[in-house]
Amino acid sequence: MFRLLRTILLLAIVGAIAVMAYNYSMGRGFTLRYPAEPGLDADTARQRGAELTKDAAQKAGEAATKIEQAVGDGAVTAKIKSKMALDDYVKARAIDVDTSGTVVTLSGVVQSDDERKRALRLARETAGVTQVIDRLEVKAP
Repeated sequence: MFRLLRTILLLAIVGAIAVMAYNYSMGRGFTLRYPAEPGLDADTARQRGAELTKDAAQKAGEAATKIEQAVGDGAVTAKIKSKMALDDYVKARAIDVDTSGTVVTLSGVVQSDDERKRALRLARETAGVTQVIDRLEVKAP
C-alpha cells in the first residue's frame, strides 16, 4: 500500500515539475497555471495591424510622389530635347538637359551665341519650366 502511495506521489511531483518546465519554456515563468485567456490579444493585434497598415500606406504615398516627380522631370526633359532636335539652329546632341522640378539646367558646347540664345528660349517656352540655368559654353572660332 505504501509503495502505491509513494509511486502516486512521485508521479504527481514529476507531473508538476513537467508542467512548470513547459510553462517556463513557453515564456510564462515557473507556474502551474495557464493564463486566463491563452493565445493572442485580439485588441493588441488589431491596433498593431492598423499601425502597420498606416505606415505602409504612408510609404506607398511617398513612393508614388517620387515616381510622379521623376516621370514629370523626364517628360519636361524629353519635351525640351524634342524641340531642340526639331529646330534647325540648335544641335540637340551637344546640349545636355537636366530637369529638377520646374528648374532646367542646360549645359554643353554650342557653336554660336545665337544657338545658345535659341536653346535657352526653347527651354523657357516649354510648359512646366519656371527657371532655366544657363551653363552653355560657346565654342571659340
